[in-house]
Amino acid sequence: MSVSVQANHDPNLVQGPSPTKGSNPGIFGYILECLPLVFFLGLTGFLGWVGHTHHWKLPKWSSLGTEIQEPLKWCDEHSVSELDCVECNDLLLPKGKDFGWCKVHGVAQCVLCNPELAQLETAPRVGPTDLANSQRSLAFKERPSNNPICKVHQRRIQFSSIEDVDKAGIALGPVWRHPALETLSVSGEMGFDQTAVAHLSSRSPGTVWRVLKHLGDWVKPGEVLALVDASEVGKAKTELLQAFVQLDLMNQTLSSTQGSGGTIAALKIREAESGVQAARIRLEAARQALVNLGLPIPDKDWQGATAAKLKDLLHFLALTPDLVKGLDPHHATTNLMPIVSPISGVISSREVVAGEVVDDIKILFEVVDSRKLWLTIDVRGEDVRWLKVGQVVRFRPDGMADELSTRLDWISTKLDQKTRTIKARADIANTDGRLKGNTFGTGRVILREEPDVISVPNEAIQWEGCCHVVFVRDKNFLKEGAPKVFHVRKVRLGAKDDKWTEIPAGLFPGELVATKGSGLLLTELLRGNLGDSCACHSKQ
Repeated sequence: MSVSVQANHDPNLVQGPSPTKGSNPGIFGYILECLPLVFFLGLTGFLGWVGHTHHWKLPKWSSLGTEIQEPLKWCDEHSVSELDCVECNDLLLPKGKDFGWCKVHGVAQCVLCNPELAQLETAPRVGPTDLANSQRSLAFKERPSNNPICKVHQRRIQFSSIEDVDKAGIALGPVWRHPALETLSVSGEMGFDQTAVAHLSSRSPGTVWRVLKHLGDWVKPGEVLALVDASEVGKAKTELLQAFVQLDLMNQTLSSTQGSGGTIAALKIREAESGVQAARIRLEAARQALVNLGLPIPDKDWQGATAAKLKDLLHFLALTPDLVKGLDPHHATTNLMPIVSPISGVISSREVVAGEVVDDIKILFEVVDSRKLWLTIDVRGEDVRWLKVGQVVRFRPDGMADELSTRLDWISTKLDQKTRTIKARADIANTDGRLKGNTFGTGRVILREEPDVISVPNEAIQWEGCCHVVFVRDKNFLKEGAPKVFHVRKVRLGAKDDKWTEIPAGLFPGELVATKGSGLLLTELLRGNLGDSCACHSKQ
C-alpha cells in the first residue's frame, strides 16, 4: 500500500534551491559560508579596543602594533607635571637645612645670619655695613612684623618652563642698594624773623610834618623816616631849659653863701644846698622826659654848656645835619620829633602821609630785615615724639620747584588748642631777597637718612595674610633641565619712597625677585593653601 504525503506550503518559509543531483556540501561548506561574519565581528572588536585605548583618537599607524603608553599625569595642586613637581618630590630640589626663626631680624631663614641661603651662584659675604644698616633701621622705629609660626617660607612656586614664566607676564628686578629716607610730612609758613622786625609809631600825639622814606626803601639804624610836630616835645625842651637855668642859679647862690666868710648862718647854707639838689633833680627829670620821646642828649654836649648853647642844641635835637640844612632855624618849630629806624631793613609798610594827625597807638612804619626768614611748621601731635632740635627740614614754598634746606632750632612746648598741632621753627637765609614773607608751603622733616641700604622695587612686595613676602628666583633657574622655581622669602620693611622699599632683613644684593606679575605668584601661593586650616601653615 502506498502512502501519499502532501507538504504544507508556508508562504514565509524560504526554500533554497534544490540541490543538484550528486551535490553534497558537508562541514567544509558551512565553514566557508561563516567566514565573512567572523571576519566582520573580529574587525569590530579590534577597532573598539584601539579606540578605547587611544581615547577614541586615531593613533599613528606605526603604533598600532606596539604597546600603548599611559598618558602624562598632571599635579593640579602645583600646576606642573607630577614627575617634575618639586613640592611633591623634595628629591628634585632639596630644601636644605632649616635654620628656623631669626630673633634678631624677625624673619625665617635669615640670609644676613646665614648667607648661604641667598640665591646666588656663590655664598656672599655679609659686611659690617649691611648689619649696621639693618640694626639702625629695626631700632629706629617699630617695623611691620611677621608671624614666627608661619611656614609659608617653605613654599616654592614652580613653572613648567621659562616660556610659561614669560607668558604669565612676570618681570624680574634686582635686589639693590639704594638711599633710604624717612620723613615727617608737614605744612608751614615762611615769615619775617620777629627779632628783626620794627613797628614804628609816634611817641607822642602830633601832626606829621614831613615823610622822608617810602615803601620799599632800605634804611639803616638811626635813619629818620618822618618828622612829627608834637607839642609835648616843645614842652619837654622848655622844661629842660628852665631846669638848667634854675640849677645854674642855685649853684651861684650856694657859692655866694659859702663865700660870705661865715657871716651867714649854717641854716642858709643848708637851704642853698637843698635848692641845688632840687634843681638837679628837676633837670634830670626834664632830661629823662626827652629821652622818653626819643630825644636823648649826649653827655658830651653837657660839658661847658650854657643856656644859649643848650637852647641851640634843643632846637633841632636828634635831627641829622642833612635835615637841619633844609630848615630855617628862625621859623622852624622846636616841636619836631623824628621817627627813627632802630634796625637795618626795608620798609614793608607805610601808613602815614604828611599833615596827618597821629597818636602813639597807630603803627606808621614797619621795617623788616628780609635777609633772614623764619620757617614755622605745624606737626601733628602724634608725631611730636620724633622731633629733635637740629633735624634737617626740607621745605618747598608754594610756586617754587626747588626745596629749601634748613635745621630746626626751636620746638614749642605746647600744642595748639584748636588744631592739636605743635609748632617748630627754623631759620632760612634770604640774602638775595627772592623769598617772600607770609608764604605757605609743604615740607619734610628728615628723621632718618641712609645713603646705601638693601632695597627692592615696591611692586615686588606682597602681603600674604600674616607676613610680607617676596618671590626670589632660584639661582639655577636658567640652567637647562633645572626646575623653574621661585622661592617664597619673608622680609622686613623699612623706609619707602615712590619706587623703592628698604629691606632691613630677608634679602641680599644681587638676588632677583619677581616685580611685575608678583601678584600672580601670590595668587598661586594662596591657592595652594586653600585646603589648610590656616593660611599661615602651608604644606611642608
